[in-house]
Amino acid sequence: MTFQDKLFIKDHVKSFLHIPLNFGKVMVKNMEMIQQAGALPGEPLMLSDEKSLWGSDIYIAVSKEVPGAEMVKISGTFLTKVFEGPYKDAGKWAQQMKAYVKSKAKEIRKMYFFYTTCPKCAEFYGKNYTVILAKI
Repeated sequence: MTFQDKLFIKDHVKSFLHIPLNFGKVMVKNMEMIQQAGALPGEPLMLSDEKSLWGSDIYIAVSKEVPGAEMVKISGTFLTKVFEGPYKDAGKWAQQMKAYVKSKAKEIRKMYFFYTTCPKCAEFYGKNYTVILAKI
């Protein structure tokens, strides 16, 4: 997968041991700004940079600049892999992704998580898919 200047809102979610504490509040704030700006993308995408036990940066794809939001553009080529299971396995998935990228004779420059469902949805549907995007 390749992104060329893909536009995102960037925000921060506080966490405790990678468990988000204010995710809902951050999402409501950003979605209101996106809707007011008429910037909903055709294909929704939200990436998470699980950079610390205490917080993560989230990137919400948008179709245009959103006033009052921190805007970033992401470019690069990414290897992707889908994982299924409980969120607590994310550390294992990250290690498996590193091995996968290495098996392709590539090096990870950045790793993002795309959580396809929230915990309640995963429980309802009985499946929890997460896609890891490794920038190479």
